[in-house]
Amino acid sequence: MANSSTKESVLGSSASSFPSSHEKISEPKDTPFFVDNEFRFSSTKDFIDVHDPATNNLVSRVPKLTNPELEEAVISAEKAFPGWQSMSTIARQQIMFRYVGLIREHWDRLAAIITLEQGKTVADSKGDVLRGLQVAEAACAGPEYMKGEVLEVAKDMETRTYREPLGVVAVICPFSEYSELDSVAPHQKKNFLTPKIDFPAMIPLWCIPIATITGNTVVLKPSERAPGAAMILVELAEKAGFPKGVINVVHGAHDTVNFLLDAPAIKAISFVGSNKAGEYIFTKGSANGKRVQANLGAKNHAVVLPDSDKDSTLDAIIAAAFGAAGQRCMALSAIVLVGETQGWLPELVKRAQALSVNGGFEANADLGPVVTPQSKARIEGLIKSAEAEGAKILCDGRGFKPAAYPNGNWVAPTIISEVNPTMECYKEEIFGPVLVCLQVKSLDEAIQLVNDNPYGNGTAVFTSSGVSAERFRKNIQAGQVGVNVPIPVPLPMFSFTGNQRSVAGGGANTFYGRPGVNFYTQLKTVTSKWAGRDDQPTKNTLSMPTHS
Repeated sequence: MANSSTKESVLGSSASSFPSSHEKISEPKDTPFFVDNEFRFSSTKDFIDVHDPATNNLVSRVPKLTNPELEEAVISAEKAFPGWQSMSTIARQQIMFRYVGLIREHWDRLAAIITLEQGKTVADSKGDVLRGLQVAEAACAGPEYMKGEVLEVAKDMETRTYREPLGVVAVICPFSEYSELDSVAPHQKKNFLTPKIDFPAMIPLWCIPIATITGNTVVLKPSERAPGAAMILVELAEKAGFPKGVINVVHGAHDTVNFLLDAPAIKAISFVGSNKAGEYIFTKGSANGKRVQANLGAKNHAVVLPDSDKDSTLDAIIAAAFGAAGQRCMALSAIVLVGETQGWLPELVKRAQALSVNGGFEANADLGPVVTPQSKARIEGLIKSAEAEGAKILCDGRGFKPAAYPNGNWVAPTIISEVNPTMECYKEEIFGPVLVCLQVKSLDEAIQLVNDNPYGNGTAVFTSSGVSAERFRKNIQAGQVGVNVPIPVPLPMFSFTGNQRSVAGGGANTFYGRPGVNFYTQLKTVTSKWAGRDDQPTKNTLSMPTHS
């Protein structure tokens, strides 16, 4: 157990002291869990190793918590709920203001631990923090979000609505434990969990601010491969003034997830990750009577029309396909070249080959490694399958190794052409720095191709024609659409709006903004009658009232 005065020493970093290189850590620390605003060390003997993806050196160990430890976290959240719920939204808002300020103060520290554990470049890690920070900033509008409505429905009678929190809610970040898959061939791993470990800061911040400003208490399970950012975020939450038990952190993999899905006290689940995991979470959580939202897989397309600006379009595609090493659910992983734009491929390849692939702390790095050796094996297996099915590898990132980091999980930018929708490299979410290219003759054919794909997270069209853009917008079925914008994720005043198989069970996918508030609250309507004593008496009636 660690008290608040030693929290930073437990995590091994502070706002002014944090990792800045891929140098081997001489004494890696075990990651604690967090209950009652205290960091606690697990009694388990079962741990998951966290490695620096650039070197595969050990960074820390994450415990698979015991059932009593998991119960401690849920009980803490249960005990905290009545007091937190009864606190005014204005008081919760003041805590959120302080939380936003602390996240800004520790921005570089958060980015550094993301780079160390997940592999992103420092610049990309800062962007990860920023998108989560923006949600926390928007959550400061909690008093506006929580306002109810009132209407006089009859003489001396009114109906009011109230937004009330659900209770204890759980947040499950992307997870993928491969221990049971060691005997599975790399190209077959696609049949199991896609290791979608993408935003270690943003995903917790999609949920924590909205869930807590509305009066809920939270049990968070970070990714077991990149837990550090979440641990810093809860340290900062305690400093901001969140009371004991309002935010708790547990660790583990499948057993921990099952515990959260079964815990009666947990009323809602938010999840981001792979389809197989998310569909399981949605099905089991819903069967247990919980409200569930799950953001799942994607195959995001960029439709390129001949009238688009060539230079800006190619730059946008390169950034959206290969940024974060393709490890984000909104990466542009497929381009649909319409007509003569097929001739743009040589220049696209040239730009991809010019990218610097290196350790995330290196100043010149454009993209870093993928998160685990298993991720690398799966990505390379899908590239190999494309070759076997007749596609053409224009730019091959297999076998790449930076001189300084030969032991990392490296896949350089890869471009595959002559792809068709029946190929595995198209059907699967590769989740790596791989861009597949398809060719069609017309915009209508491109729209049909995109709509035939089962996923519906996002898409983009590149054109200088307003008519073409509007035709695309009206007919495309993806939830998030960009017009000359490669990654059209809405800012927090809106909400994430994926659809089709990118959302489990056709359910809610409303992590932030006003739709997020709707997910984390329930409406109560109260109809009241206050007739004065001096009113003329009326005859009792047993018929249904007309409210007129």
